[in-house]
Parts: sequence; C-alpha cells; structure tokens
Amino acid sequence: MTDNYEKEIQEAIEAGKKALSSLRKAQEYLDSARGWGIYDLIGGGLISTIVKHDRMDKARQYILNARDDLRCFQNELADLNGIIDINLDTQDAWGFADILFDGLITDMAMQSRINNARNDVDQTIRQVESILESLNSEGE
Repeated sequence: MTDNYEKEIQEAIEAGKKALSSLRKAQEYLDSARGWGIYDLIGGGLISTIVKHDRMDKARQYILNARDDLRCFQNELADLNGIIDINLDTQDAWGFADILFDGLITDMAMQSRINNARNDVDQTIRQVESILESLNSEGE
C-alpha cells in the first residue's frame, strides 16, 4: 500500500468520523424530541410543544451538518475509487401546524415524523459505521 493511499484512507476515516458525530448529535436531539412528543401526546400542553420543537430544530441543524459531512465523506471515498451513495433522506418534520393546531391528530403526525427521521438517522449511522469498519481493516 502506498503512502498516498494510506493518507487517502485516513482522510476518509476522519470525514466519516465527523459525519458520525453530527449524526449522533441529531439522534440525541431526535430522542429528546420524541420524549417530549410523547409527553405532548398525553396532554403536556404548550410548554411541551415548544420544548419538542426546540429539540427538533436542533436535530434539524445537526441533520443539515451531517448532510454536508456525508458529502465530504463521499468525496473522500471517491478518492479511493469507492463510489458509495450515502443518502440521509429525512422528512421535513419541522412545521408550525403542531403549535398552531395543538391537538391529538397533529401531535400524532409530528410524532410519526420524528420517528421516521430517527429511523433514517439510525440507518445512516449503521451505513457509515460499516464503511468505517471496512476502511479501518483496509488501513491495517
């Protein structure tokens, strides 16, 4: 293995780790939003709705960061001739209907979107971890 190839592997690993960091933060805030969403479903009121949306907004920012990080990761993988498509495709779950029409139906719909986003993030984390595992074994 050439020094340049080893350098490219390390760059890809670093890019993957950065993407994982953003994904895990998004996961953390989605978990929190999910918890507040459950509380909201059982009658938490306006405060729980506001806190839930705050957590969702933070999760959204980390998801946007993760998308950028994943693009960098893909570029680094392309340098290794490993074109792999990693797509973080979360629904836009950040509307105002939940606040304006705070009721069971909108709370349930919002909870479903949070769960879908969480599943998408989980799947992407598993995919990145698998690629990193391959890169680590290749780099050894």
